[in-house]
Amino acid sequence: MAIFLNETDKVIVQGMTGAEGQKHTRRMLGAGTQIVAGTNPRKAGTSVEFIVEPIGYGAENRLAGTVSVPVYGTVAEAKAATGAEVSVIFVPPAFAKDAVVEAVDAKMRLVVVITEGIPVKDAAEFFTYANTHGVQLIGPNCPGIISPGKANVGITPPDITGPGKIGLVSKSGTLTYQMMYELSDIGFTTCIGIGGDPVIGTTHIDALKAFEADPETELIVMIGEIGGDAEERAAAFINENVTKPVVGYVAGFTAPEGKTMGHAGAIVSGSAGTAEAKKAALEAAGVRVGKTPTETANIAREILRRK
Repeated sequence: MAIFLNETDKVIVQGMTGAEGQKHTRRMLGAGTQIVAGTNPRKAGTSVEFIVEPIGYGAENRLAGTVSVPVYGTVAEAKAATGAEVSVIFVPPAFAKDAVVEAVDAKMRLVVVITEGIPVKDAAEFFTYANTHGVQLIGPNCPGIISPGKANVGITPPDITGPGKIGLVSKSGTLTYQMMYELSDIGFTTCIGIGGDPVIGTTHIDALKAFEADPETELIVMIGEIGGDAEERAAAFINENVTKPVVGYVAGFTAPEGKTMGHAGAIVSGSAGTAEAKKAALEAAGVRVGKTPTETANIAREILRRK
């Protein structure tokens, strides 16, 4: 099984006709994702031809060839024509808020926002709008979500790992990829990069809750980083609600105080939001925390061997 995304989901790409949208649409198609439409009001009625090479788990069972994806003027029109319920957004920061609102108004079930550099005010407004309308949001400024061998929505390389029994949720895109590689011998049910901006949609807790309910996820890996209190809140949730083993890693032990590091949300003020504080909170909840990604992967491997 997988959480939030599976092989039956039909996907719309907002911003598909741009350079980034085309590049990653080709990759998503290669991974077997059902990309059924793109949107661009100036190019409605056209289509984009993609030369697709199968990549990732199960590639040998998919045919290479040309795929024609139609372009619609709006998300609502694309949904009405295709039945899609998932949208992924590759539009510039200035247009991201309007793109999310459009997807929410079209009643999409899941909206994945890849765009980085979105003003916090815009992110707060579209997060509230999506939340109020019951639409699940992943991102912004994230790599997206992949259920290996089933579907890939976003920019995560699909050829790092295959399906397995680990669930992964991470603030960091690059650390998502590294952990997928470190544990590729076991594989994953779903890997989610939630993004590290101050305002994000899907949280560690949302993913933990879904992985706990997923019968095929046997162990959860959670990657956090300095700044904010998301990991501390996740630790409290794990302590009260998660029965499956959780292994953690917190990036930023050497980050200087008061300096933004990488993500806009990764800033430490005084003792709040430090890697040490997050590690302590997670360990108090029974989470084993690795000092490096490789050590974290080895801990996960050790736990699964004992099960």
